[in-house]
Amino acid sequence: MTSPLEEPLPPPSRAGGVDWSVPAEWAPDLLKSRVYARILLDVILGVLPPGERLDEQDLCRRYGAGLAGVRDALGRLALEGLVTRKARSGTTVAPLDLAEVRQAFEACRLIEPHCAALAAHHATAEDLASLRGVFEGAEAAVRRRDARALVAMDQHFHAAVAGAGHNAILARLVIPLQHRVARFWVFTLPGDSEDQRLVEIAHHIAVIDCIARRDAEGARATMLAVLGAPEILERTAAAHGAA
Repeated sequence: MTSPLEEPLPPPSRAGGVDWSVPAEWAPDLLKSRVYARILLDVILGVLPPGERLDEQDLCRRYGAGLAGVRDALGRLALEGLVTRKARSGTTVAPLDLAEVRQAFEACRLIEPHCAALAAHHATAEDLASLRGVFEGAEAAVRRRDARALVAMDQHFHAAVAGAGHNAILARLVIPLQHRVARFWVFTLPGDSEDQRLVEIAHHIAVIDCIARRDAEGARATMLAVLGAPEILERTAAAHGAA
């Protein structure tokens, strides 16, 4: 299986004008959080492909991180099911499993529209400012076909909407589910035209607009549209040889 990126790119510290990382309550140590976010993004993009063995010392050199930060990141990724850790064979990137991603996608379609509706009721001014900043620079990223920036923006969007609902339990469910789904979504990037990608971004922004208007039902419906139909994801996964 090939990565949607032609070659690994150095991960940006910011995407869409905001830091892309896990929520603050998941990140008591900011440096460790950044190491986690960078490794996570490379797993999603396929820069670290399914089945690749992850050597801790190699990762330290690659990401300019300490051993504690790398081990913390791998532990969190293992809890999300994105890497597998075995006593004798070490740590490897988890395989792409179509049945698993189908289940994750079904869960997203159940949970995320409700999170968007909650955000319309509970989002603070700070939440709205964060949401508005997510897609800053998106058009330029589309024009240069910057998969890394686009995936980072998309992941930040889903995390920010879930966080704006101020239900921490739901947010903790949504974020790892989105990480799993995103590993398949990235394969759509090379096939989409610039216009298609800009339309998709406009749909995401429509969710934010509904939240800002306190339109809970509109936010629910537009989030469901953003997530798309299950068969689209399945066709994409099947086309790239997922199990």
